[in-house]
Amino acid sequence: MGKRKFDDNQITVILKEHQSGVTVADVCHKHGISEPTFYRWQSLQFGNIGLDARRVRALEEENQKLKKLLAGAMLSAATLSEMLAKTSKGRH
Repeated sequence: MGKRKFDDNQITVILKEHQSGVTVADVCHKHGISEPTFYRWQSLQFGNIGLDARRVRALEEENQKLKKLLAGAMLSAATLSEMLAKTSKGRH
């Protein structure tokens, strides 16, 4: 399989251009693609919306867990730093 001419972001921009009111024929002519290619991209893009939404939701949940872990680690580090500072002052 050869190198793709358009990456996913470019495909999304092309599809959004059509959604903004430009005809399929004009979009295809402007970007040098065939109408079957445009419709294949469109079906793939809309077919993945449900999968993308689930993936985003899962990533958001994971992000929240990681934020909580980071906050706990930072709190522990701050507490240890305070305790170390107090014990260092007491020794001198």
